[in-house]
Amino acid sequence: MKISKNEIEHIALLARLSLSEEEKELFGLQLNSILEYMEKLKELNTKNCEPTSHVLSLLNVMRDDMPVCSLTREDALLNALDSKDKFYRVPKIIE
Repeated sequence: MKISKNEIEHIALLARLSLSEEEKELFGLQLNSILEYMEKLKELNTKNCEPTSHVLSLLNVMRDDMPVCSLTREDALLNALDSKDKFYRVPKIIE
């Protein structure tokens, strides 16, 4: 399957590209070589290949979520610049 100059111009129009004659020629050659490669891939026997959504198998590399002891409220408030009772105090940002 070869891409014609008219098809290159139509693709350029759809992509909102302004191509010179040299660029149309170059892109035509490149697109035709891509299509030739795709034709080679059609020759492969894929009868026994399972369909996949990814080429590589995906593994979740995260650790299990295990509950652990956390800081106490008092320990967390020790690093606060300003606190009142059991809360952080921050500057007012809404007027």
